[in-house]
Amino acid sequence: MSIFKDLWWFFKQERKSYIPGVLLLALVAFLELIPPRIVGMTVDYIVEGNLTEDTILVLMLVLFGTAILVYILRYLWRIMIFGPAVRLARLLRNNLYEHFTNMSQSFYQRRRVGDLMAHSTNDLQAIQQTAGAGVLTLVDSLMTGGFVLIAMAATISWKLTLICLIPLPFMAISTSYYGSLLHKTFHKAQAAFSSLNDKVQESVNGVKVIKTFGQEKEEIKEFEKQAEDVVKKNVTVAKIDSLFDPTIGIIIGLSFFLAIAFGSRYVLIGEMTIGELIAFTTYLGLLIWPMLAFGWLFNIVERGRASYDRVSALLKEEVDIKDTENAVSTIPTGDICYQVDNFTYPNEKEALLKDIHFDIKQGETLGIVGKTGSGKTTILKMLIREFDGIKGNIFIGGKTVKYYQLEALRNAIGYVPQDHFLFSATIADNIAFALPSASFDDIIQAAKLANIHDDIIQFTDGYQTMVGERGVSLSGGQKQRLSIARALLMDPEILILDDSLSAVDAKTEESILHALKENREGKTTLITSHRLSAIQHAQTIIVLEDGEIVQKGNHRELMEKDGWYKEMYHRQQLESLVEHGG
Repeated sequence: MSIFKDLWWFFKQERKSYIPGVLLLALVAFLELIPPRIVGMTVDYIVEGNLTEDTILVLMLVLFGTAILVYILRYLWRIMIFGPAVRLARLLRNNLYEHFTNMSQSFYQRRRVGDLMAHSTNDLQAIQQTAGAGVLTLVDSLMTGGFVLIAMAATISWKLTLICLIPLPFMAISTSYYGSLLHKTFHKAQAAFSSLNDKVQESVNGVKVIKTFGQEKEEIKEFEKQAEDVVKKNVTVAKIDSLFDPTIGIIIGLSFFLAIAFGSRYVLIGEMTIGELIAFTTYLGLLIWPMLAFGWLFNIVERGRASYDRVSALLKEEVDIKDTENAVSTIPTGDICYQVDNFTYPNEKEALLKDIHFDIKQGETLGIVGKTGSGKTTILKMLIREFDGIKGNIFIGGKTVKYYQLEALRNAIGYVPQDHFLFSATIADNIAFALPSASFDDIIQAAKLANIHDDIIQFTDGYQTMVGERGVSLSGGQKQRLSIARALLMDPEILILDDSLSAVDAKTEESILHALKENREGKTTLITSHRLSAIQHAQTIIVLEDGEIVQKGNHRELMEKDGWYKEMYHRQQLESLVEHGG
């Protein structure tokens, strides 16, 4: 029952709903004692020959009034108990979503998306059941069981009541054992469902690759294997769950046997009337629900506890990147200075970047080139504080990036990553994502700067065209340019283009770079690229090799020196010449 202790903070928060609900539930449990007693009284009236029409009318009115009152009270307590349970699920879902948005990239490298989705759906549903049906079952079983036992002992026979309770300790021992087994197996079942969920999410996202390589049958087999594992683990849960009712049924049967055996004897010796025995067995019948509910309670509670443990563990994960104490909300501006001695990724032993020192004047463009894996993207991600494992500092306007609040830092930066993510929304909404308050004219202007406007107006619905999930209905170049338009709409102090022109042709690239030069005067731009034509206009170009700067200068200076840059430039010029028939 530790789950109720864990959720006590919520019960206190919703006490204005739970307390009246519990009181009404207790009142219903008390009112349910009336019908069996009236049945017993009626039998005794018949046996004694004292039953009259007036007596029947009074008894019927009492039964009818009790039924109407119970009907109304049950409606009210359901609202008061199940309503807060729904609000708990909403609260935890919001907390999870906020937690997800605050976590850094390293969190998503450790966690699978399908697993996170399972936490937000299946686990929250189990917790909601605990706060709703679990509370109901606990209170109702205790109240109904308690009131029935009191009525049996106080108004009929305390000796017969004690005799009928003899089998109950065996039920408590067995259900407790079943509950501990259920907790372990349900935890495994939820983990298996998370894996299946992750498999589906991954397969749907990669369906193009699967079909291209003709791996449909293999993927189906793998899915069936994981689905079978989920079924197997849930069947194990069901097997343990199915032990509750038969065990409780046997206990109840023994109690009825004892009630009839000893109750008949008490009637024969005159300690009880037939009406009282009938009322007693009817009360005993009312105990069936509390006993069954007690078994069901273990089921709900153990499922809820397993799910709450999973969700709590997720929420307890520390946010890696935080605002430092006294960080300011001022939007950073000014020169950028990298003074990084080395940088090592979390859980890695060797440093990826070493001796990264360079300056960028405000309003200038920096070009970063190098082989794949040389650290180009990492240099950019350090600037937006996606990782903090830096030995050294990065400054903007003479202040370290940690001097600024994360929100302020990232509001100053328009970032176009290599992986261009687009939402399942209209083209206009995708461009305006970073600035929802932007006017339609501003959206069009950003699209023109990114050289995507002419493509958009060719679509049937223009800017209101719905983009498929992750932009599946667009070409690679169109997705890149929409991502650039989204960043340009912010008019950021610092624009980062991380190999964001690789899918456009040379003419489009030249058009975009010309637009950036004309419209971003006084603002800083950082560009990484494998194609040197994208960065040869930059005031400063750095060449990376194995995480170190091996060359630095502008295009003219680098072309005067022998090295990787000059060699690569001539090679790309030759490739371009060959492509054009030279």
